[in-house]
Amino acid sequence: MKVLYFDCFSGISGDMTLGALLDLGIDSELFKSELKKLNLSGYDIVIQKKSINGIYGTDVQVLIYKDDNAGSHDHGYNNGGKHGDHHTGSHCSGNEHYHEHYHEHSHEHHHGQNHEHSHEHNHDHHDHSHEHLHGHNHEHHYEHNHEHKHHDHKNHRNLKTIEELIDESGLKHSVKELSKKVFREIAKAEAKVHNKDINEIHFHEVGAVDSIIDIVGTAICIDLLGIDKVYSSPLHDGRGFITCAHGIIPVPVPAVMEMLSGTNIPLITEDVDTELITPTGMGLIKCLASDFGNMPAMFIDRIGYGMGKRKTGRFNALRVIMGTIPHENMMMEEMALLETNIDDMSPEIMGYTIEKLLKSGALDAFYTPVYMKKNRPAVMLSVLCEPEKEKELVEIIMKETSTLGVRRKVINRYCMDRKVKTVNTQYGDVRVKVASWGNFSKVSAEYEDCRHIAEKTGIPLRDVYDMVMKHIEK
Repeated sequence: MKVLYFDCFSGISGDMTLGALLDLGIDSELFKSELKKLNLSGYDIVIQKKSINGIYGTDVQVLIYKDDNAGSHDHGYNNGGKHGDHHTGSHCSGNEHYHEHYHEHSHEHHHGQNHEHSHEHNHDHHDHSHEHLHGHNHEHHYEHNHEHKHHDHKNHRNLKTIEELIDESGLKHSVKELSKKVFREIAKAEAKVHNKDINEIHFHEVGAVDSIIDIVGTAICIDLLGIDKVYSSPLHDGRGFITCAHGIIPVPVPAVMEMLSGTNIPLITEDVDTELITPTGMGLIKCLASDFGNMPAMFIDRIGYGMGKRKTGRFNALRVIMGTIPHENMMMEEMALLETNIDDMSPEIMGYTIEKLLKSGALDAFYTPVYMKKNRPAVMLSVLCEPEKEKELVEIIMKETSTLGVRRKVINRYCMDRKVKTVNTQYGDVRVKVASWGNFSKVSAEYEDCRHIAEKTGIPLRDVYDMVMKHIEK
């Protein structure tokens, strides 16, 4: 099984992800030819080697045309320019793209004196349109009071527009599905944060050309590499505050926090005064990775580095490790087994405890009848969980039961590779678990979804299961 392990020691962003995958050895011309199937114009993509702290990796820059005349020689951008001394940064993490829109304008600066002048600026753009405050306001959305001679680049795209762009392309089905999944994940988070319906969300940043390239480009790379499974380290983000078009917001930014909410994705806060995880990067890794933690036992084939754009005082890059897991070790997982014997507790409380353990992340929880000292009938509570959930579940056992102690041991288990798909029926969507091992697979419909349809329609539950299985077989 060919696998990837994302080592997110310096966070993750869209361009860092794309750079790291390309750095694994994908032919850049082949990648660009696949990307052209998207039928998206108005940009150039520059892929080049870059050194940070003496380590070389791949840097990806998306350069947006001043107008939408793709192929024009008058590109309207400047590759390599920097802000002057008084313009040390209107950007934030620097982990998204470093494209520069080149245009002239006049405006006033307030650096302790009033003066008016005309000059040229190169504006660095990336995923969030954030700014740092250096004694003056200089926002990415160009809301300060002066005229700009630049094109909007269709930055105001909604989810439907983006999905139509992807669906109408010549890309492979798997590439389309992964790309749309990532955009939906980000749209859902943005809708929750801004208290809007998902269809009302307009992607001022995520829908920009560069982020479409990041997300679709990543899906293309996963396909070209032939990856079967993706793992990730815990995610690392910075701290403090950044300023965006909505005002000053905390790090991690709200959309990233919303995507983390309700998941088992571990987050580590670093002593870095800026964001390290962008919504694009968060959406990608959440949709790609099936597990977060230590790197699994694997044979390492290649290592790729995707370079960040900003100086964080550390090695600002994403490392991706590609390797193989032999069949005999396929899906071997390390688990914690928690056990305790109970002989003096109400059955109602025992049932409640099982429900609470399962809702809190236990992979399995069950009672086994046993006989304790003096031949007293009792039960042994067994809880199977991932190591990172162990302490939380032990606390629940201690609080909710009469036990005075919990036994703990580490075990390994084999399990089939599992994925969840959605089947569209005439009565609504039903989630379906698909488990595979080698050359065979098993399929089962999600009980809660089938029960909901049965209760709503009055159809017997067994008939709902049969209906779903027929849809799967089509």
